Amino acid sequence: MDGFHDVRFPLAVAFGATGGPERRTEIVTLGSGREARNQRWAMSRRRYDAGTGVKHRDDLQQVLEFFEERRGRLYGFRYRDPIDHKSCAPSVAPSESDQRLGFGDGTRTSFPLIKRYGDAFAPYDRRIHLPVEGTVVVAVNGVSQAEGTAFQVVDGVVEFEPGFVPGDGDVVRAGFQFDVPVRFDTDRLDVNLSRFESGTIPTIPIVEIVL
Repeated sequence: MDGFHDVRFPLAVAFGATGGPERRTEIVTLGSGREARNQRWAMSRRRYDAGTGVKHRDDLQQVLEFFEERRGRLYGFRYRDPIDHKSCAPSVAPSESDQRLGFGDGTRTSFPLIKRYGDAFAPYDRRIHLPVEGTVVVAVNGVSQAEGTAFQVVDGVVEFEPGFVPGDGDVVRAGFQFDVPVRFDTDRLDVNLSRFESGTIPTIPIVEIVL
């Protein structure tokens, strides 16, 4: 992928970061006092501040090296969201039943990985582009499928091999871990070494990108 390095931001720092999803909603107050609300973005976008994850000078050095190799905002990279990086709850392991990817029709071979948020009112399906290698488990009608034999995962899409294509009406489900494609949202890092034992970076803005 042009402009993207397939490398992960230091995990120890990411797990101390803050941030989450952002949306863009336009709100107009009418003369009646009612509101007209318009969703400007169809998809949410994650923003993080990894500065809170820097605890030691070793962390600081790792971040500086990572920042320089990415040339600031120039190259994207993988980021592990500390609270949202599985197809299931954070405390359990992914299983084949976690997420429904779709239904077979006897000819469809490609099923993009998705994670669904919500259920009753307006579920949101998020495309997952960066699954963690070796973590994707797939089932068709509840029957486990073997990666490398029945399917392979290419750029976040489950591709079924000939002879294993889901039949008409078959339910395809999957579980996985995943990273978020991001970039730094600054070309400058302000380092503070006011304390001898550890340095701090007041803010390390990171923003999700579309691959």
